[in-house]
Amino acid sequence: MWAVRQSVARLLGMADQVGRATDAAGAARPVEAVVREILAVVPAGCTWLLPVPDDGRPVGDFRIAATSGQGYDIYGRGTERVGARLTELYPSMVDGPLWRLYLDVLATGSPGRMADFRYVEKRVGVVADSLFDVHVHRVLGGLLVAWQRLDEDLRRLERTELLGSLGWADYDLASGVSQWSPGMYRIFERDPALGPLSRAEQSAAVLPDDDMLREAAWQTLDSGASSDVTVRFQPAGAVKYLRILSDVSRDADGTPLKIHAVVQDVTARVDSRTAIEQLGDQLRTREMTALAEHRLAGQLQNLIQPVPRAPFPLAGLEAIVNYLPAESTVRVGGDWYHAQTLPDGSVVLAVGDVAGHGLNAASGMAHLRFALVAWLSIGIHDPAVLLGHLNRLCGQLAITGTAVVAVYDPETRVLRWGRAGHMAPLLSRAGETGPLDRPPGLLLGADGDSVYPVLTPRLRPGDLLLFYTDGLVERRAPEEDRLEQVRSMLSAFSAAPGEQTLGRLRDLLHHPSPDDDTCTLAVRVLS
Repeated sequence: MWAVRQSVARLLGMADQVGRATDAAGAARPVEAVVREILAVVPAGCTWLLPVPDDGRPVGDFRIAATSGQGYDIYGRGTERVGARLTELYPSMVDGPLWRLYLDVLATGSPGRMADFRYVEKRVGVVADSLFDVHVHRVLGGLLVAWQRLDEDLRRLERTELLGSLGWADYDLASGVSQWSPGMYRIFERDPALGPLSRAEQSAAVLPDDDMLREAAWQTLDSGASSDVTVRFQPAGAVKYLRILSDVSRDADGTPLKIHAVVQDVTARVDSRTAIEQLGDQLRTREMTALAEHRLAGQLQNLIQPVPRAPFPLAGLEAIVNYLPAESTVRVGGDWYHAQTLPDGSVVLAVGDVAGHGLNAASGMAHLRFALVAWLSIGIHDPAVLLGHLNRLCGQLAITGTAVVAVYDPETRVLRWGRAGHMAPLLSRAGETGPLDRPPGLLLGADGDSVYPVLTPRLRPGDLLLFYTDGLVERRAPEEDRLEQVRSMLSAFSAAPGEQTLGRLRDLLHHPSPDDDTCTLAVRVLS
């Protein structure tokens, strides 16, 4: 609006010269042409209106004689309005408050202003409610009207304040009068009808512990520098953290005149940071607890099922075991194995996995493995019966798990095996690898009445058989087909067996899972 007023002053100062303007040849130029040329360079909304008599009245209408180059109305019309009448362009203005202001300024010659002229339009495709700040001056027998549209700027400001929890305030040091934006009233939860808080009321709302911050901010302003502080206020019931950025306007002598402040409610940000810090403390405590649990569970696993480092013999077989804890230090699992030559010369081979992690899983693993050893010691060698016992034990312990139990006869090379929700062992023979045909079988602890059928494949000398838990093949990355990689390794070893087959196989399988323990039991059928 400052540019508009400057343009108006310039035009008023040139009024006498306008009437005497000439062109390059010295001929007199029409007044309207000169005014149009001047208004064309005014960088704001501005029009020159000339009165139009009507039915004996000195003013029945106004004609737009000139308009600024940037003077677009709400319909997007610019200089093409020149020559048109207001009653044609804006019929709803007739006899309204702005129309009466025009008549008054034209009659008295005193400048007029309507700071909040609201123009209502019901036409489709046009903003229905627009707000303007309008200045009117009598010039050369007509009216120079300068306007600034306010509703769009105010709407942007209000949205910005709302989105950023912002508000602004001006404080006149001479008069003691404050001016607040709508955002300030929202921040301080104050009715705008009550006006801004006084200095005393603001000071009373500051928490006592933050008084020093407030005083430091005032001292900074007195020094002429900007102030940026975060202070706790309690305007109503809850405490708020308000960031206040302030500076001072001074006169030529350096005397402070006004304080300008932008205020942001940063309570949510501070609360979030505090909550994150508290959560971090809790996570660190949990991590330390989980780490201690991990170590204890690991020690328990080593005591229950020590893992031989080298291949070991079984009747008609050579075996090797590998156990890898998860990469995560807080995810000890319940994986277990058992491999033993029984008194009757047969061999039991078993792997299993108790659901869950931590001490509960390790404890469940211990129960299942010790129970299996106990049943084997009293002559129970049928995989179906052993799986049934393990299933009922899981029900009593209120745990679930999976398992494979197999009994191998070295005389006939027949493998009698069953499964409870577990992956089938991989059989690799002469360079070809695939899972054994799977018998049905629910996971342990799911149904106390489950039965576990047994299959009886016959093995051959040189066969490789791999029992494993899911940590071997399950990975986060879907593109990583770990099972296919394992099958390729087994195929390579069965195609060209050597003396160190099992040891080299274990080394290649030595890749821990990020999230789960891994247990493998590999056996090679001897000739």
